[in-house]
Amino acid sequence: MIGIIDYGAGNIRSVSNALRRLGVEHRISRSIDVLEKAHKLILPGVGEARMAMELLDRIGLIEWLRGVRVPFLGICLGMQLLFERSSERETACLGLIRGAITLFETGRVKVPHMGWNTVAADPANPLFAGLREKEYYYFVHSYHAPLVPDAIGTTEYGIEFASAVQFRNFYGVQFHPEKSGSAGLHLLNNFITRC
Repeated sequence: MIGIIDYGAGNIRSVSNALRRLGVEHRISRSIDVLEKAHKLILPGVGEARMAMELLDRIGLIEWLRGVRVPFLGICLGMQLLFERSSERETACLGLIRGAITLFETGRVKVPHMGWNTVAADPANPLFAGLREKEYYYFVHSYHAPLVPDAIGTTEYGIEFASAVQFRNFYGVQFHPEKSGSAGLHLLNNFITRC
């Protein structure tokens, strides 16, 4: 069973619909008792870092998330929360990956970064198995991750930034696989079957 973490925000229904299309059993929950029974976890996210961290804190999930041992996938804001901090209202995040999430330099590129763009991915990583090394995915975000040693995919938008990361059992993607057509479904299936 896949656990989708419900913290009162994000693109939870679209992730659930994508898993349903894949025929994958899943539960949407904010209960640690339920989520601990999951074989894998997904943290969706759309919105603002400070609000997301406050909601996770309110329902008592922050310390539990830091200790998760099963494969974990953060999507969009869910990926950004894996980092130490975000410049979005100077927010302390989960601190699993070193570095800070920052705003795209306005004036240099249109913000938010919205639409289809390529990810130059590590083909050896199981998350990208069977996908092109430069595949198109759908993005909607104003803040971006730095290039870090944990990057397994990068994207160009004014600058090059980390659009996919892996630290131990924690995976993250800046794009929305649930909105990225067959490539996105393939990636979600890779997470479920290979990671």
